[in-house]
Amino acid sequence: MASYTSALNFNFPIPSSSKFNSNSLSFGASFTSFRHVVTASSSSKRLLMVPLKVSCIDYPRPELENSANFLEAAYLSSTFLASPRPTKPLKVVIVGAGLAGLSTAKYLADAGHKPILLEARDVLGGKVAAWQDEDGDWYETGLHIFFGAYPNVQNLFGELGINDRLQWKEHSMIFAMPNKPGEFSRFDFPEVLPSPLNGIWAILRNNEMLTWPEKVKFAIGLLPAMLGGQPYVEAQDGLSVQEWMEKQGIPERVTDEVFIAMSKALNFINPDELSMQCVLIALNRFLQEKHGSKMAFLDGNPPERLCMPVVDHIRSLGGEVHLNSRIQKIELNEDSTVKSLLLSNGKVIEGDTYVFATPVDILKLLLPDNWKGLSYFQKLEKLVGVPVINIHIWFDRKLKNTYDHLLFSRSSLLSVYADMSVTCKEYYNPNESMLELVFAPAEEWISRSDEDIIGATMSELAKLFPDEIAADQSKAKIVKYHIVKTPRSVYKTVPDCEPCRPVQRSPIEGFYLAGDYTKQKYLASMEGAVLSGKLCAQAIVQDSELLAARSQKMVAEANAI
Repeated sequence: MASYTSALNFNFPIPSSSKFNSNSLSFGASFTSFRHVVTASSSSKRLLMVPLKVSCIDYPRPELENSANFLEAAYLSSTFLASPRPTKPLKVVIVGAGLAGLSTAKYLADAGHKPILLEARDVLGGKVAAWQDEDGDWYETGLHIFFGAYPNVQNLFGELGINDRLQWKEHSMIFAMPNKPGEFSRFDFPEVLPSPLNGIWAILRNNEMLTWPEKVKFAIGLLPAMLGGQPYVEAQDGLSVQEWMEKQGIPERVTDEVFIAMSKALNFINPDELSMQCVLIALNRFLQEKHGSKMAFLDGNPPERLCMPVVDHIRSLGGEVHLNSRIQKIELNEDSTVKSLLLSNGKVIEGDTYVFATPVDILKLLLPDNWKGLSYFQKLEKLVGVPVINIHIWFDRKLKNTYDHLLFSRSSLLSVYADMSVTCKEYYNPNESMLELVFAPAEEWISRSDEDIIGATMSELAKLFPDEIAADQSKAKIVKYHIVKTPRSVYKTVPDCEPCRPVQRSPIEGFYLAGDYTKQKYLASMEGAVLSGKLCAQAIVQDSELLAARSQKMVAEANAI
C-alpha cells in the first residue's frame, strides 16, 4: 500500500509512569501512522489466577448459498474461471495489498492474467493489517466482523477453502445499557423464522431500549424504505441519519438508543454526519436476508488467516506479491497514460495495465498533475478518510461481564468491543481477558497521547464493568496495551458523497481503481473492498483485447525508434 507523505509520520510522546515502562514499535510513514505498546514493568508480576470456566460456543455456518446475493456473487466469481484464456496474459501492476488489491489480483489470476501486487509496508491487509509483539500477541488495525450479508467475502472464503476459519456466533445484537451500568440489552433473531420476520421479532421482543410507541413510529418511518427499495435508498444520500429521522417523524430517542451506536459501528461517526443511505443499505441487508446480520469472527490474525491464502492462490497461478514496495511517482507517457511506477527504492515497475487499490487519500497524493483537471479525479476531493483508533488492553484477570460476541458499547467515546480472549481461537486465554475496542469518533483524539486515550478508555470501561474495572486500576490492572491510530481509514460517508464515488474503469486508458470508496453497493466495508476488486478485475478482463493491442503497439513503436 502506498504511503502518505512524511508529514503524516508524527512522533507522539509515549506516556510514562511509575506503573509502566514504555516501548515504541514505530515504523515509517504509512497508512496507519503509529502503533505503541505499553507493558507492565519488571517490578510488577502477573497475578496467578485459578482458571475460570469460560463458555466459548461457535455456531454452525449459516446456510448462505441459496440467497440471491450469494448466488450473484458466486456467478461473478465463476466468470473469471470461465473467461477465454488469453494468448498473452496481461501484466497488471496493482498498488496496495489490502482486501481490494488482493481481490483484484486473485480474480485476474483466475482469468489467466499475471498480477504484480505491490504493498508499501511489510505487512499484508491494509485496513485489516495486524502485527505481533515481542510476547507473540497480535494487535490489529480494527475490530473486524464478517456478516452473513457479505456475499463476496463469503464466496472468497469458500473459493480459498477456508470457511472453517470463521467462528460464527449466535444470531444476536447485544447493546450495553448506559443507564444501567454493567447490564446489556439483546436483539435475538430466531432461527425458525424467515427474513424479515426474524428481524421484526427481534425488535418487538426487545422492550428495554425502545417503548412500543417508539417502535410503531420507527416502523412507520421505515415503510417508504421497505416499499421503495433500492431507488428510495439511493435517494436518501443527501440526508444525514439525524435529518432523515426528523423528516420521518421518528422520536429522537430512537436515534439516541439505537442509531448513535449503529452509525459509529458503520462509519466511525455520529448520526448528525452519516448519510442515511449507509444505514438503509445495512438495514436492507439485515432485514432482507435471514442470516444477513449474523456475525462471525476470524479465528486468528487477518494477515496469516485471510490474506496469506489469497497470496498463495495468486502465486500458484503465476502472479507475484511484493512487500516493502512503496510508490513514489506515477510516470506518464506523452499521451498521459501510465508509462511506469517509480518506487521509493529507485526501482521502476512497468506493466500492460495499472490498478491503484490504495485508500482514496493516498491516491490523491500521488495523482499526476496532468490528471487533476479531469472531472473523474476532481470528484475525489469530497471523499476523505475518517480517523479511527483501535485499542487492545490485556488485563491481569478474566473479566466476567462479557459475552462471546461483538458488543455495542453505546459509549460517547467507544463504538464496539469484544473480549478477544473468548471470541477468537488464536487469542484464547482462560486466565486473562484481552479487550479490543474501537475508539470513535476519533477526530479530536487522533493526536492525543496514548496516556490520554487509555485514561479515557478506562473511565468508559468502568461503566461497562462496574464490578471489575476502575479508572484508577484499583480493580483489574492493565498488563499491557497497544494502540493503533489510523488518521485516514474508510472514506467518511457523509451526505452527497455517492455521486463522487468513481467507477473502477478510469478515463485514462490502462488505469483502473479498486477500493471500498469506488462505486459498488456495499459502501465502506470489507465486503465493499472485495467486491470493488472483482469489479475492477471484471473491467480489465472486458478490456483485455484492447489493452493487449495497445501494449503491442507501444512495444512496436519503441522498437522502431
